[in-house]
Amino acid sequence: MEVNVIDIPPTKVAYLRYTGPFGPAIGDFWRDVFNPWQQAHGLDGRTTYGVAQDDPGTTPPERCRYDACVEVDEGYVAEAPAATDVLPGGRYAATRYRGNGSDIGAAWGAFYSQALPASGLQVAAGPCFERYAADYAADPVTGTFECDLCAPIR
Repeated sequence: MEVNVIDIPPTKVAYLRYTGPFGPAIGDFWRDVFNPWQQAHGLDGRTTYGVAQDDPGTTPPERCRYDACVEVDEGYVAEAPAATDVLPGGRYAATRYRGNGSDIGAAWGAFYSQALPASGLQVAAGPCFERYAADYAADPVTGTFECDLCAPIR
């Protein structure tokens, strides 16, 4: 797993929150809730982010929070149930993920337990997230997709 250091500027996002166990249900949330909302509000074709608000290793599954986000312009005002926030800018360790939703949890585990320690980088406080390109698409047959796994570093 190759780890790169990237700089990400502060980014305003609109988001919808999923609460519950991480895993396949998050993919369902993107497909059934977030993507239709994003299209209905004219926000498709923009970079999206999946932000884990809780560590599933220390938070009970039913209380884990995950925000499906899309970049928006500075003056964007979200209507409920959506909200807005700013992803903090700074230095991030990033690795490319290619696979499907059922394997991304294991990739996050390997990123934190193996790749980051081997890189010598130290994780900083702040949210980790998946970053999906504006032209993101999953293979309709296999479900395979690509994104960057990003963790803030010191």
